Amino acid sequence: MTNLPGSQYIIEVLYFVAAVLFILSLKWLSSPATARRGIFAGEAGMLLAIVGTLFHHGIVDFKWIAIALVLGTIIGVPLGNVAMTAVPQRTALSHAFGALCVTLVGTAEFYLRAPNISKFIMSVLSLEVILGALTITGSLMAAGKLQEILPQRPITYKGQNLVNLGFLGIAIAIGVVLVLHPDRMYLYPAMVIIPLIFGVLMIIPIGGADMPTVISLLNSYAGLSAAAMGFVLDSKLLIVAGALDGASGFILSVNMSKAMNRSFTNVLFGAFGQEQVAVAGGQEARPVRSATPEEAAAILAAANKVVIVPGYGMAVAQAQHKVRELYDALSKRGVDVSFGIHPVAGRMPGHMNVLLAEADIPYDKLLDMDQVNGDMPQTDVALVIGANDVTNPAARTDQSSPIFGMPILDVDKAHTVMVIKRSMSPGFAGIDNPLYYLDNNLMLFGDAKAFVGNIVKELSGGGGH
Repeated sequence: MTNLPGSQYIIEVLYFVAAVLFILSLKWLSSPATARRGIFAGEAGMLLAIVGTLFHHGIVDFKWIAIALVLGTIIGVPLGNVAMTAVPQRTALSHAFGALCVTLVGTAEFYLRAPNISKFIMSVLSLEVILGALTITGSLMAAGKLQEILPQRPITYKGQNLVNLGFLGIAIAIGVVLVLHPDRMYLYPAMVIIPLIFGVLMIIPIGGADMPTVISLLNSYAGLSAAAMGFVLDSKLLIVAGALDGASGFILSVNMSKAMNRSFTNVLFGAFGQEQVAVAGGQEARPVRSATPEEAAAILAAANKVVIVPGYGMAVAQAQHKVRELYDALSKRGVDVSFGIHPVAGRMPGHMNVLLAEADIPYDKLLDMDQVNGDMPQTDVALVIGANDVTNPAARTDQSSPIFGMPILDVDKAHTVMVIKRSMSPGFAGIDNPLYYLDNNLMLFGDAKAFVGNIVKELSGGGGH
C-alpha cells in the first residue's frame, strides 16, 4: 500500500474532505433539525481520517494497527451502549481516553527526538502533554462524581487554590526549562506526573452541579492538546480537528457559565454546592401541598396552556416516552403544550433536548428559557419533572443563596405549578427549593415515569377538554 502511486495525494484529499466534514458536523449539530446529519458527517470524517492515515508511508507493520482497531471496537461498542443517564460520565471517559492518547504520543515523540528537538516543537509538545495529562485525571474525576463513585460535594481546604495553581505553575516551569534545555530529559517525567496530580486537585473542589460546565471545559483542553499534537506530528488534519474541538468546547463552557450567571473562576474555584447543605435538611418540615395522579390529570385537562419543564429526574426515571404520551394526550384535548429547556438542565449540555428528541417530541415545542419565561405569567400549569436547581426562585430573591443571580425558569409565576419528585431532598447543587412551599405549588411524589403514566391513564379515561 505504501508503494501506491500518488499515495500522498490521496492522503491529502482524504484529510481535506475529513476536515470539511468536521466543520460541517459542528455547523449541523447547532440545530436539532440537522443534528443527526451532523453526527453522520462527523463519523464519516473520522472514517476518512483513519483511512487516510492507513495510506501513510510511515506505517511499517499493519498487524499492530489491526490489533488496535479490534481492541478499540471491543471497548467502544459497550461504551456506546449506555443509558442516557450515563452519557455525561461516558463522555468524560472519552475525554480521558483521548487525552491519554495525546499524552502517550507526546511522550513517544519526546524520547524519539530529544535532545535534538527545536524550541517550537518542544513548546507545543510541552503544551500537548501538560493539557493531556491534566485532562486524563480531571476527566476520570468528573466521571467518578457524575457516577456518584466519588463525593459530589466540593472538598476544600485552606489555601487550596494556591496549592493547585502552584502545581500547574511548576509543570509549566519545567516545560519552559525543557524548551530551553531539551537535553535535561530527566525532567520530562515530572512534567507528566505533576499535571496528572493537578487534574485530581482541580476537580476535587468543584461540586457536582458544575460538572456539565467542567465536562465541556475538559473537552476544550482535550481539543487544544490534540491541536498541539498536530504541530508535533506535522498533521494539518489534527490541527484543524483539535482547534475545532478546543474552540467549540470553550465557547460551550462560556455559554453555560453565562446561563448560570457565573464566571469561569467561580466555577473552577467557587466550591459551588457546599454552602447550604447543612440547612437544606432543616427546611423539610415546612408544610407542602401534594396531589394524586387523578387530581393532577384533572388540573391539566382543565388548562389551556401547559409548559413542561424536564430535568435530570426525568432522565433517571427514563420517563421521556411517557412524557411524549402526556404531550399527545393533552394536545388531543386542545391544550397548548410546550417544553421549557434550561441550558444547564441535566448533567451535560443539551441533555434534555436529546432525551425529548429520542421520544419524538416536535422540535418546535422545545423552547429555550427566554422564550418560555415571557409567557409564564399566562401559563395555566407549569409541570416540573425532576428539575430542581433550574427552577429555584432563590436565584432571584435570596442574595445569600449560592445560585443567586443564576437565570432560572420562572415556573413560580405560572397560575399552578406541579412538581414531580421522589422526595423533598435538595437537588444536585444541594440547595433547598422554596418553590415547593408556595401556595400555587403542588408536589407529585413518586417515580416520574410511573406518575406521568398514571396521569396519561386518567386523561385517556376522562372526558374532553
